[in-house]
Amino acid sequence: MVKDVLNEITRLRLARNWSEYELAARSGLAQSTISTWYRKKQMPTILSLDKVCQGCGITLAQFFAEGDSCIPLTEEQLRLLDLWASLTPKQQSLFLQLFETYK
Repeated sequence: MVKDVLNEITRLRLARNWSEYELAARSGLAQSTISTWYRKKQMPTILSLDKVCQGCGITLAQFFAEGDSCIPLTEEQLRLLDLWASLTPKQQSLFLQLFETYK
């Protein structure tokens, strides 16, 4: 289970082209905390994992969703979500304003 959680955190981080430092900054965690999880093969606390999820723009439910329990997305939708999560809050706000003009 620890390996699966750490692998998923790594997958989310790499999908966004983030370093551990960038993940830490966006999650509000110390970079040393994240590197300790990997070095000591430790499971993050649920509070820390929730911060990682928030930093990645997903919920804990989405983090643990498997198979039929999640809504299937196209490759384009997944790419868009990954790109969205890599934006700053200001950039996200600007894109939302742009998208609103196309209603």
